[in-house]
Amino acid sequence: MDTGTGASLAWSPGAASQPPPGLAVKLGSLVLLLLLPLACGLAPLWCFRQPPDPRSPVLSLVSCFSGGVFMGTFLLDLLPDYLGSIAAALEGLRVTLQFPLPEFILAMGFFLVLVLEQATLAQRELAEPPEESRALLPGASIQAAAPVGSAAPGGRGALRAGALALALALHAVLEGLALGLREGEAAALRVLLALLLHKGAVAFGLSLELLRSRLRPPAVASCLALLALMSPLGVGVGTALAAGAGPRQRLCRAVLEGLAAGTFLFVTFLEILPQELGAPGNRIPKVILILAGFALVSAVLFVKG
Repeated sequence: MDTGTGASLAWSPGAASQPPPGLAVKLGSLVLLLLLPLACGLAPLWCFRQPPDPRSPVLSLVSCFSGGVFMGTFLLDLLPDYLGSIAAALEGLRVTLQFPLPEFILAMGFFLVLVLEQATLAQRELAEPPEESRALLPGASIQAAAPVGSAAPGGRGALRAGALALALALHAVLEGLALGLREGEAAALRVLLALLLHKGAVAFGLSLELLRSRLRPPAVASCLALLALMSPLGVGVGTALAAGAGPRQRLCRAVLEGLAAGTFLFVTFLEILPQELGAPGNRIPKVILILAGFALVSAVLFVKG
C-alpha cells in the first residue's frame, strides 16, 4: 500500500515542465520571420542608391509584378481567411444574422482608406494657392514643370504608401497570430515555410511601392522594420493565447482581418493596378508580370495547403 502511495506522489521534473507542442518551431520562427522579410525588403534599397524616377519603365514593370502579388494575397489569402474566421466566430457565439456583416466590415476597411486619402487631398488643395496667383509666386515655373502624375513626398503617393504599409503590418500580425495558435510541430512548420516565402515576396513588393511613391530610403527602411516586427509579434501573442482562444477573441480577430482586407482591396485595385495599367507603353509585359506575381502567391498557397 505504501509503495502504491509513493508511486502516485512521485514528482517528475520532466513531466511537470512539458513544453507546448510546436514550441521549438515557433521560437525559431521569431527570428526567421524577422530577418528574411527585412532582407528581402532592403534589397531594392541596395539596388537603388537614390530614390528612383517614378516614371522609370523598369520600376513600372517591377511594380506590376508586386501588384500581382498583392492581388493574389487579397483574393487567395486575405479574403478566404477572413470569411472563414468570421463565419467560425459567429457560429461559435451562436449568432445568426440577416445583415451581411462580413461584407460590411470589409467595406468599412475600404472606406477607411478612402476617407483618409480624400480628406488629406482636400486639405492639401485648400492650402494651395489658386491658379491666378501661382504665376505671381516665386518658383512658379518649377511647379509648372513638375509632371502631373508624379508623387511628391507627403502627398498622394506617401499617403497611399502609408496605407499599404499599415494594411500589410496588420495582416502580418494576424498571420503571425495564426501561426502562434497552431498546435503541433508539423502544422506550425508547414505554416512557417509558407509565411517565409510569402513575406519575402510581399516585403520586396512593398519596398518597391514605397520607393515609387518617392519616400526617402530611411522612411522606407522604417516601414520595412515595422512590417518585419509584426509577424514575430503575432507569433508571440498567439503562442501566449493558444490555450484560451474563445469565440469572442476569434470574433475580434476576424473584425481586424476584415478591416485589413478592405484596406488591401482599396490599395490594390484602386491605386497600384490602375496607376500602372493606365500609363502607356509596355502593356503586354505589364500583364505578364501581373500574372507572374499572382502565380507566385498561388504557388506559395498551394504548398501551404
